[in-house]
Amino acid sequence: MSIVGALRAAGVEAGDEVVVPAFGNVEVAGAVRQLAARPVFADIDPSTYCLDPVAVESVLGSSTAAIVAVHRFGATKGVERLLVAARGHGLPVIEHRESRLPADEWTRRRRHASYLDARLRGVRPPAKDDNHVYAQYVIRVPGNGRPDRDAFARAIRLRGVDCVVPVRTPVHRLPEFRCPVALPETERAAEETLALSVHPSLTRRDMRRMVRACNALGSLLGTAV
Repeated sequence: MSIVGALRAAGVEAGDEVVVPAFGNVEVAGAVRQLAARPVFADIDPSTYCLDPVAVESVLGSSTAAIVAVHRFGATKGVERLLVAARGHGLPVIEHRESRLPADEWTRRRRHASYLDARLRGVRPPAKDDNHVYAQYVIRVPGNGRPDRDAFARAIRLRGVDCVVPVRTPVHRLPEFRCPVALPETERAAEETLALSVHPSLTRRDMRRMVRACNALGSLLGTAV
């Protein structure tokens, strides 16, 4: 079912408010707008990148009709607490997965992620999550936010390591959704995160190159992660 269909099935109507994340997933906020409802942005948990239940509760109001929980980067950890909080307010939670992977691909991605978890130094790996599908393997680069993260990305690319910045601009800062809301963890994540590839086709040699490049540069930025 599409996100618009899921919102309709949850009873969202014109004029309602729907709590959504601003850390990526512009299509979620867009789907709310398609129903003439209003997306209300809440901050994320800095370790899971899912909506923070405490932040969600702070933006609930009489017009809130639903909450959209995004399994960001393929993660599941953190959604359970959100479900509990939503039940306390009698609100439906629409779970939105970014990707669905075949079981064999999920297994290989998890194997690569486990290899990186055990060896990366000087950068912060993703939070432990037994059900993560690792659509993206997202690290935090220490240092001075975006300038150091972007310099780090350029440097490891020169060493043959693929990487992408997962979220350049949070949704609440895009022209079509701009609103004056304070989302410090969302902003910080947008400035510090970098996605490394854990594609099933990567070889052990590729993984070793990735670890060497990241560890050499991460140690220069500091290890207070």
